[in-house]
Amino acid sequence: YPRIPLYQILDDTAKNFPALDAVIFQGQRIKYGELAGWARDLASGLHQIGIKKGQRVAIMLPNCPQYIVAYYAILKLGGVVVNVNPMYVERELEFQLNDAGAQAIVALRDLLPRLEAVKEKIFLQTIILTDLDEHVRAAGGKAPVQGPKPGIYEYAELLKKGKSQAPPLVSVDPDEVALLQYTGGTTGFSKGAMLTHYNLVSDLIQCVSWNVGAERGKERMLAVLPFFHVYGMTVTMNEAIYLAATIILLPRFQVDDCLEAINAYLPTRFPGVPTMYIGIINHPRVKEYNISSIKVCSSGSAPLPVEALRKFEELTGGKISEGYGLTEASPVTHANPFSGKRKVGSIGLPRPDTDSKIVDLETGEKDLPPGEEGELCIRGPQVMKGYWNRPEETARSLRNGWLYTGDIARMDEEGYFYIVDRKKDMIISGGFNVYPREVEEALYLHPKILEAAVLGVPDPYRGETVKAFVVLKPGEKAAAEEIIEFCRQNLARFRVPTQVEFRKELPKSHVGKVLRKVLREEEEKKNSNRPS
Repeated sequence: YPRIPLYQILDDTAKNFPALDAVIFQGQRIKYGELAGWARDLASGLHQIGIKKGQRVAIMLPNCPQYIVAYYAILKLGGVVVNVNPMYVERELEFQLNDAGAQAIVALRDLLPRLEAVKEKIFLQTIILTDLDEHVRAAGGKAPVQGPKPGIYEYAELLKKGKSQAPPLVSVDPDEVALLQYTGGTTGFSKGAMLTHYNLVSDLIQCVSWNVGAERGKERMLAVLPFFHVYGMTVTMNEAIYLAATIILLPRFQVDDCLEAINAYLPTRFPGVPTMYIGIINHPRVKEYNISSIKVCSSGSAPLPVEALRKFEELTGGKISEGYGLTEASPVTHANPFSGKRKVGSIGLPRPDTDSKIVDLETGEKDLPPGEEGELCIRGPQVMKGYWNRPEETARSLRNGWLYTGDIARMDEEGYFYIVDRKKDMIISGGFNVYPREVEEALYLHPKILEAAVLGVPDPYRGETVKAFVVLKPGEKAAAEEIIEFCRQNLARFRVPTQVEFRKELPKSHVGKVLRKVLREEEEKKNSNRPS
């Protein structure tokens, strides 16, 4: 794998394909030469307001050209990108920005009230504001709104400022951290996975090599997976730029918008999650749209129902490859081949130069033979450097060169892997990772709640949805909607429970620990007794 800084892939593509459409967004077409030029200008503008090598700079944007520009500009300065979900509320923002020690953030103007609410509690000194239609508006000659307060800058003004001089030449070692990508854990706090330039470059080249038949300068990538998520960032944005593909960019997944974009711009590649594919095949007018341009899809984050896979492939004539990855591995480690044997229900084979093994759950030291279930461990160039400022967590996850994933899996005789269960209690709802402890902490803020536990339960659209089991304090009364509304005020939308069950008590171990396993077994029994 080339030992280059990640930002070089944009520079190389712009040099070789300057006039090729890099991005189509809200009807505007942006060339690769323009995109790379904006990244260069923003890097200079950021430098002029004090952003230096090694500083953590957060991006809190949905999919839009500014995300790509800011991402590569920060990397050009030797900065560290911190991806932040735009749906985060103040409590979640305060924790992540504080933990990362982010000195600056690029964010949508609409999110300014949330940032100002936490600004005094964290390290944040610089806020750079933009609007979703920034580049569309600029193309129409409209002037940007000026930043209202000290420490608040306009994205457009920094681009303009950056044109006056070239950004500094910063030496970036490929083994330096490029990204802090936050993941959760059953211990209740998020952890920043330190992904280096080499990790990210390796993973995207592994992804490209897997996609037999991909042609540089001839592909069109439907980009609806959020770039602030490591899956969308690598498999959609970085891979598209490496391939010199045209990125058909959508700020969020809405089925109608997605079908309109496919029909109008004829993407050849569509990385997604099961929720997206299910939404499309169940659209009442799907056959009115031309979606036959799609040749290659990758599906991750949650299992894709077999029937949904078959129906989507029938509609498009393309092929879906189910795979597996995790934040700590940049993220992709396994996938089913696009050509050759594909085993529906499996996560496929390890990617090139990726070693995988199954070890016993008790010690993690005994390698298990095919067919036996144990913890999935991974070794490869895409595996993270460690967790940011968490040496103990790093030591638990990285042992003797192997990443212990926390997922229970098995390998068959042909080397295909299957995820059996999650050792961690993570819920995957609509492609987003939800950790029970994060939701439970919000529930415990409610003045009427004595105890709470959270599980993922089956959902036909999201794959899983969040269910809360709640014990109220003596004498208190509450309705499910009251609890859900409270959660809406304290959690990002994808973490909010959609179901609440009130109980007199929760099952506990002899030391008082809530037994989610018992709750899960009760739910499974309840579902199995329901008429089909």
